[in-house]
Amino acid sequence: MLRRDFLGLSIAAGLFATGLSGCHRSDPLAFGVHPWIGYEPLYLARDFGWMPGSVVLSSGASSKDSMAGLLSGKLHGAALTLDETIRVWSEGTELVVVAVTDVSAGADALITRPSITGLAELRGKRIAVEVNGVSGIMLLKILELAGLGRSDVVPVDLPVSEHAEAWSRGDVDASVSYEPTATRLEREGGIRLFDSSDIPETIFDLLVVTRETADGNPDAVRDLVMAHFRGLRHLVRSMHDAVYRVADHQGIRPEDVQSALATVMLPDLAANQRYLSQGGRVETMARSLSKLMLRTGMIRNEPGFERLSDPSFLPRSLP
Repeated sequence: MLRRDFLGLSIAAGLFATGLSGCHRSDPLAFGVHPWIGYEPLYLARDFGWMPGSVVLSSGASSKDSMAGLLSGKLHGAALTLDETIRVWSEGTELVVVAVTDVSAGADALITRPSITGLAELRGKRIAVEVNGVSGIMLLKILELAGLGRSDVVPVDLPVSEHAEAWSRGDVDASVSYEPTATRLEREGGIRLFDSSDIPETIFDLLVVTRETADGNPDAVRDLVMAHFRGLRHLVRSMHDAVYRVADHQGIRPEDVQSALATVMLPDLAANQRYLSQGGRVETMARSLSKLMLRTGMIRNEPGFERLSDPSFLPRSLP
């Protein structure tokens, strides 16, 4: 299970549209999305009828589905983390970031056995991590701060959905995971030694479209972004209603939705304009992450982007 797969899979019943080699003004924008709290505004917009016909949500089980759809040309855009965006770009599909949906503020965490009381004590320890997911990026950041190299620890490459079982068996000494797995491990005696609140504005979830779509169907891109913000406004202003809607259509407890919301920051329009500006945090982190991913073999090719984000698709105001 990749980074943004935790809120349940009941909404992942849609099928990808096929044969969509390009997106032009007459085509609906096929947009890949999968379960994650930061992407819920899009589902709320769909449910309330705020998603215009120019955009079609294509639900998948995980970001792997969205990334595959972008690389094959079946999708015109998708909801991805920043590192996933870099991966797709490095494989030859140029992407444009048109909105930031959330910023991790504790959702990603290092949970350790109680005997481990400092990051330097990770040396020689077995760490459960999804190497090719955002938890792999998180581990690299942790090792940098600890003054350790990758060879100083023993990564145990596992989907985050399997971390709790590995922990219970005693197979690992620590886990780099995210909610709700992180909280589950804490309930089983784990210690939250480090989380994404310690590295603010580093882990981003994004709405991205292909360059071809941005150039060929800009109105649909604007419709997509506006739908996100309308859904976000309902989530923030009518949270009690929104939490129960999210819980109901995903078949989970409202308190799980509330716990997820507590670990992310949901940027409003003004914050998005700041994040997506030239030289803003998204572009700064993208350059830093791409160098790190290339150096550590997480990607094979330099993405080579001159400009990744484009705030021009953000609405000037909300109705």
